[in-house]
Amino acid sequence: MPGNFFDTNVLIYLATDDQRKADHVEFLLRAGGVVSVQVLNEITNISRRKYAMSWKDTFTTLSTVRSYLTVIPITVEIHESGLRVAERYGFSIYDSFIVAAALAAECDTLWSEDMQDGMVVDGRLRIINPFRDETAP
Repeated sequence: MPGNFFDTNVLIYLATDDQRKADHVEFLLRAGGVVSVQVLNEITNISRRKYAMSWKDTFTTLSTVRSYLTVIPITVEIHESGLRVAERYGFSIYDSFIVAAALAAECDTLWSEDMQDGMVVDGRLRIINPFRDETAP
């Protein structure tokens, strides 16, 4: 089942003052997709530590994400798959767990701002930077 998986670094724009990127993320969210509990945990951490958001605003951001996307747990199988992804592709371990979760959810697109744009993992998951046209030279 093709679908979209969202990396933390894309969804976090919902909690920032970058309205242009936040609007673009909201547009992408309307198509639906998937996130893992790991992504929700990372959003919480960044919202609180980097952006000093209140708990109320943090909960609102998380609720917004959950209202658009299906949330999948991190399982032992995803953990083990993530380790293999890290070994094979050289991603950081946390990025590897996100890739593994996207593969487990049978997504064909992983929206990520900081992984290798255009890369195809396991012949079926394409990583796409949703802001690439904005950063192109």
